[in-house]
Amino acid sequence: MQFCGKRYKSMLPWRENRASLWARLLKTTLLALLLFNLFTGLSYARESILPAGNAITDAKALLRYALPIDNQKVREIQISLEDISFQLRAKRWNGVTSDISRASLLVKTQFEGILNDIPEERQPRAQELLTQMQGQIVSLQSAAEAQDKAQTLAARDRLLHSIGQIEELMVKEFPFEVPAEYSNRPLLKGRATVEVTTSAGAVTVIVDGYSAPVTAGNFVDLVQRGFYDGLPFIRSEDFYVLQTGDPPGPDEGFIDPKTGVYRNVPLEVLVRGDEKPIYGSTLEDLGIYFAEPVLPFSAYGAVAMARPEAEPDGGSSQFFFFLFEPELTPAGLNLLDGRYAVFGYVVEGAEILGKIKKGDKIISARVVQGAENLVTPAA
Repeated sequence: MQFCGKRYKSMLPWRENRASLWARLLKTTLLALLLFNLFTGLSYARESILPAGNAITDAKALLRYALPIDNQKVREIQISLEDISFQLRAKRWNGVTSDISRASLLVKTQFEGILNDIPEERQPRAQELLTQMQGQIVSLQSAAEAQDKAQTLAARDRLLHSIGQIEELMVKEFPFEVPAEYSNRPLLKGRATVEVTTSAGAVTVIVDGYSAPVTAGNFVDLVQRGFYDGLPFIRSEDFYVLQTGDPPGPDEGFIDPKTGVYRNVPLEVLVRGDEKPIYGSTLEDLGIYFAEPVLPFSAYGAVAMARPEAEPDGGSSQFFFFLFEPELTPAGLNLLDGRYAVFGYVVEGAEILGKIKKGDKIISARVVQGAENLVTPAA
């Protein structure tokens, strides 16, 4: 496949076309107002998978919510703990106390129910984590009683890490079959942690194959090959994107050295509530304006595939870190969701992204956890 270098390296050409940008923003705003009018007055049950309200901007929270599990009680514990950060922003300590009490009660009363929803061979580890959480809740309660914001957030984060580990133990099998036309590509059937060391510092990325197995599998396979080592950042825009992955020479993406064939990946977006991703079309082109991707662009450091704007299936090796521009990410809706495929998030070292400039390089990229989840096609 041949791509125009200029067109591909500017994978968001409407970024420079402000009139087009504002036209899309106006369209999105009008649609959002229509949705608001349609649903004003409706109440949202606490049992919802995601809490109503502000868009979630925490990468780790988004990854927890993206896990393919359906245990409602463990989700309720998570929602209560996640809500503490919103309560603290408004200094509502009564709300913090209420969230802690709810989480504590659920951990005590739902201990066996949560444990029974985990495969037997993993239950000892889950029991250890649930017991650990009871002690962590005591520490959280103490910090909240002292109204120590820093300690409260730190204790909350430890609890959320534990609940995230329990949720991961609940995942029993890969949730869907990848379409046959894409099954000859590397697939990530699970998650992997990738450490990307740059000339400005190191960042840690969790790559989510549960939501984007083809896109994530392509990326992890290239990391394993050492493809990204030494490659420069070809685009750096403050509060917008960092793009890399363009190999030396005329090629715009990865050429398989064994076959000489250019490897492209389809646009792959899993919509919350769907059983499997949508392939090959943007949500905008399909007229699905209000669909919520499981992996949205609402977090700083979202990692997504670059592609020619007019070719949904034109991605290959180039990817970008999203640096969160507020005008493109209003709460709950933005202009990138469903148009580009997010496949992971930066979970450590996010501050390094702001230091990277055009011409800085990836020194190395390494899979440090989850390599066993990469399934490569037979030769």
